[in-house]
Amino acid sequence: MTAPRIDTATVRRLPKAVLHDHLDGGLRPATLVELADEVGHSLPTTDPDALAAWFRESADSGDLVRYLTTFEHTLAVLQTREGLLRTAEEYVLDLAADGVVYGEVRYAPELMLKSGLTLPEVVETVQEGLASGMARAASAGTPVRVGTLLCAIRMFDRSREIADLAVAFRDAGVVGFDIAGAEDGFPPADHLAAFEYLRRESVPFTIHAGEDHGLPSIHQALQVCGAQRIGHGVRITDDIVDGKLGRLAGWVRDRRVALEMCPTSNLQTGAAASIAEHPITALKDLGFRVTLNTDNRLMSGTTMTREMSLLVEEAGWTLDDLRTVTVNALKSAFISFDERNALIRDVVLPGYESAR
Repeated sequence: MTAPRIDTATVRRLPKAVLHDHLDGGLRPATLVELADEVGHSLPTTDPDALAAWFRESADSGDLVRYLTTFEHTLAVLQTREGLLRTAEEYVLDLAADGVVYGEVRYAPELMLKSGLTLPEVVETVQEGLASGMARAASAGTPVRVGTLLCAIRMFDRSREIADLAVAFRDAGVVGFDIAGAEDGFPPADHLAAFEYLRRESVPFTIHAGEDHGLPSIHQALQVCGAQRIGHGVRITDDIVDGKLGRLAGWVRDRRVALEMCPTSNLQTGAAASIAEHPITALKDLGFRVTLNTDNRLMSGTTMTREMSLLVEEAGWTLDDLRTVTVNALKSAFISFDERNALIRDVVLPGYESAR
């Protein structure tokens, strides 16, 4: 018996969790236009709808490096207290409107210093904006819990400094650490000192790996650096032949290492050919702990509702599949077991049951 098709309205109401979402990749187009005008930054267009289309088209190049160049425009408006506060608050409100009950937002403080803010001031400001957004969402009856991941840029040499920042703010909303940026030529082990320090301080971290570069990047992120999750990780399929798992793929599945998969983004960077053929479905069916994410909502023109709906429409996903990746995300979230368990038990499972 075929499961009934899930319509978009139902998907929108479902409780969701997102682990891989970049602050500088999720601005509202209209906000970007206004903030750019305030700081004197020139955009490709000042029409919000046309600007949204420009970002999507520019990100559709099939090349990760070119995809990353679109961030020069969003980062340009995230150099001031005003820009950071507004963006962080709106970020939370947009998650709440999309049915997200838990989110982790990541950003690189070292890229937000051009107007004189210090690293601690950047983090304090973002946390203030997120707190304001969470308070407003709760007042509106759509509560959402948002944790922060601080990113170091893998092409630069400030990862140990950013790790210090993650430790300093771990009781103020920062829940973990990441390295981001172009993968090829910038291996995770270049930042081993930061990862060793974070392990000593019991701060969890994820690493972008297996998107632009293959199995060696995933192996190094896990077995050399000690990552608890993998950002993207689509190339783990290189270690699976006719359903048989190699040693690295077996390690990832058997140790329940979460894969932060981002279907639309992966299509844009050339890491996957289509939604129907995206590895997330095959990996889910093989028992991997896959999670579903948006990556950069502005560049991909997406939301969690859209990502879920695409998998329903093009890959045949069911309500149970959507529940599985949501529970997977919460099981692997960088918050306490009690918080994760409460969200699963009290919010997610009842929410999916009511959708049947």
